[in-house]
Amino acid sequence: MTPRYLFALELDQLPSYEADFLVIGSGIAGLFTAYKAREFGSVLVLTKQRAEDSNTEMAQGGIAAAIDETDSPVLHLEDTLAAGAGLCDPRAVEILVTEGPVRVMELVELGVRFDREGDAWALGQEGAHRRRRILHASDATGEEIAQALIRECRREQNITLKEGCFLVDFIREPRTGRCGGALVLDAGTGGFTVCRAGVVVAATGGAGQLYLNTTNPAVATGDGMAAAYRAGAELMDMEFVQFHPTALALSGAPRFLISEAVRGEGAFLRNVKGERFMLRFHELAELAPRDIVSRAIVLEMEKTGADHVYLDITHLDRDRFRARFPNIWRTCQRYGLDPAQGYIPVAPAAHYIMGGIKTNTEGETNIPGLYACGEVACNGVHGANRLASNSLLEGLVFGARAAAAGIRYLEETGRRIPELPPYLAGKSKVDASLPEDSFWGRVADRVRTVMWEKAGIIRTGQGLVEAAAELEKLAEEIPSSAPLREAVEAVNLLTLGRLTVVAALLRTESRGGHFRKDFPARDDLFWLRHLVFQI
Repeated sequence: MTPRYLFALELDQLPSYEADFLVIGSGIAGLFTAYKAREFGSVLVLTKQRAEDSNTEMAQGGIAAAIDETDSPVLHLEDTLAAGAGLCDPRAVEILVTEGPVRVMELVELGVRFDREGDAWALGQEGAHRRRRILHASDATGEEIAQALIRECRREQNITLKEGCFLVDFIREPRTGRCGGALVLDAGTGGFTVCRAGVVVAATGGAGQLYLNTTNPAVATGDGMAAAYRAGAELMDMEFVQFHPTALALSGAPRFLISEAVRGEGAFLRNVKGERFMLRFHELAELAPRDIVSRAIVLEMEKTGADHVYLDITHLDRDRFRARFPNIWRTCQRYGLDPAQGYIPVAPAAHYIMGGIKTNTEGETNIPGLYACGEVACNGVHGANRLASNSLLEGLVFGARAAAAGIRYLEETGRRIPELPPYLAGKSKVDASLPEDSFWGRVADRVRTVMWEKAGIIRTGQGLVEAAAELEKLAEEIPSSAPLREAVEAVNLLTLGRLTVVAALLRTESRGGHFRKDFPARDDLFWLRHLVFQI
């Protein structure tokens, strides 16, 4: 049974902070929410490690927006709905594509330097987009955006940005059930801190660390989703996980992302026999939706007995490629690869979680006072499969909307900060003397391995049943005393792994990022609906 709070604690004994807005997360969604909310009052932004440690910082390809005169929001909407495989909320997608261009231009006003070709924007193309609509800053677009927003948030007097603050649990007011703050672990003090606020915004990012192979940074352990679930929030679409087709596959090297924009510029995929295979799988070949490309790669790897395929750019202009993708070029060279002379070994890796905390188009959850935006949220924009380069745009558009909705909420409630309970009746006692790296590290590693082997790119009912049993057994072994951050991260991964497996087992069809070998067809008659979980 999942407890409401992880630890038993007396809150009155803990140091505390107070603000109108509490924003947790320093990716594009959290920082843009904070930037917008500062117009109303005080904003406290908490981030798990450094402000730069986020998926946003690592985003290469770019941000999609229909700004070219040959493009339109309608075409962008159609491409997004097609990728979402019938489970997008059309109203949410319409908001994304119509408000997106205005928000992107706000980034430009804040100093973000997207690449240009003369007087025009240099627009890239990625899989399942029918137009070139990806604004980019070479192949480090996320870093360019994140640095501009961090700089702006640090400059604003109404915004306080605290690093090294790790979310443990959201705290609700006993009388009304309203979310009134969060319990966090403060690396600065080494202990717990209570943060109280009139509005709490979860912008904690995704859970790519659920899988053994991932493009996500180490901080992406799904803390916001798991904490919201314990607090009583609804989680939706947890079975839909996007695997990026082309992560660098070299022994001893991290799963460095080789951007989809590389295929957008004309790169081919070849198996280890040198055969270009995507032509056999989809009419768009290398630019097919990511789920199709990922499965095709897995099938080619199984057919050839290899643990990778190749990305081939040898037919492209060397100087142009190096100028367009300097980060990828440098990384390849660091590992002794010359993309212009030989192929780049790649394989799929977990990349993006379409599911998360269920929200409406204002970022509101089912818990009063708790909002969510960015990858941690599930507002219906992505459906069963995210269209490439829509994630940064989603964080931007729905971060602004969450801030606006939060401001209206505070105006309606008179800026009241809820009363928090004096005591949390949690499951575990804190025992910081316990070793932090052995038992809990093994729990997290076991979750990742089970998820990769039995709930990954190609799933079966039998494999999912085995995964559920193994994760259940792991949950029974969790002790009642725990050390701190490592224990919470492991419990969070275990919680989300179990939900993902159960959802994948229930959905007896294949759709978008969820593929069942024993149910390979899409079943619109029965499964054109969502799965929602709540304690």
